[in-house]
Formats: sequence, C-alpha cells, structure tokens
Amino acid sequence: MFRSRAKTEKVPTDKVTADLSQQSRDPEAPKGRPTPKRSEAQTQRRRAATQPLDRKAAMRRQRDARRADLARQREALASGDERYLPTRDKGPVRRFARDYVDSRFCVAEFFLPLAVLILILSMIQVGQLQNIALLIWLGVIAMIVIDSIGLGFRLKKQLNARFPDEPKRGAVAYGLMRTLQMRRLRLPKPQVKRGERP
Repeated sequence: MFRSRAKTEKVPTDKVTADLSQQSRDPEAPKGRPTPKRSEAQTQRRRAATQPLDRKAAMRRQRDARRADLARQREALASGDERYLPTRDKGPVRRFARDYVDSRFCVAEFFLPLAVLILILSMIQVGQLQNIALLIWLGVIAMIVIDSIGLGFRLKKQLNARFPDEPKRGAVAYGLMRTLQMRRLRLPKPQVKRGERP
C-alpha cells in the first residue's frame, strides 16, 4: 500500500538536474568557483593582514600632513581665507552671518566678564551685595535672551533676502553662538569693523 504511493510520486532525477542547469545564477552568490584549499586560504589571509614594512615612515608622513593641514587651518581662521576654513565656517551664508554679527554690539559678548563680576559679588558674605548680584544676573540673562531673539529674527530676514536659493540651515544658530564669544577671541577673526555694513 505504501510502496505504490512512493512509486507514483517519484520524479525522474535527470529532469531535475536539467532544470537546475538552466536556472540563471546570481552573480553576487559566493560560490561558482572551487573552494580554495585551507593552506591557500591561510596564505591569502596572512598576506592581507601583513603591514607594510615601512609603517613608521607612513605614520610619520600622515602625522606631518595632519600638522600641515592644522597649520593651514589656523592661518585661515586668522586671515579669513575661505579655502582652508573648517567645514562649519565655509560658504557665503556663514560668512555673511559672521560679518552681520561682528558689525554690531551684542549683549551676549559681555556675558563672560559680567559672569565673573557677578561670581565675585556673590562670594562676598554681605546680604545686600548677594541680592544685587542675583538681580544683575537675572537682568543680564533677560537682556541676552531679548537681544538674541531680536538678532536672530533680523539675521534670518537678511539671509532670506540675500541668499534665497542657498541652504541656510544652522546659519542663525551659528551667528548666535558667535555672539557669546568676546570679539577679540572669535575665530575666524572678524573681517568687518563695528558699524560697517556686511
């Protein structure tokens, strides 16, 4: 009873092998060539893993190239040369944002000296001076926030007017972060004077 069913379901093997040979093979498949012997595979792996004999010289050349790039970048940050500036400072949009911020007084650039002054006042163990320091601190923060919001809106409007087709993503935040640095410590160095139109 079982034998008759097995005989009826049996498929000729030569037909199956003919079907397999006619199927197209995936070129990305790993097979299609004989498997290499173990000794051959090990020598190929060793050859790939060996370092060049002149490794120290290669490292030295790479370090010198990195130093030269950093020196060129420092010079560009001091002179404003667009070619060698870091990626975050490149482009006409970022340059305009820098010039726009550098051409005006911002409350945020005096944050660091005022913070030191407030810290000194708050260390003195006199109740009235500590209250004054707290009021000055709140006033400074409020002025920085108001000034930054106004500057951000004006800068965004100018960027949209001057560069309608260029990507401006992050340019306003870049300009506002620049206001937090004292003018003489800003990098790239300011290229415009105060009051000068960018």
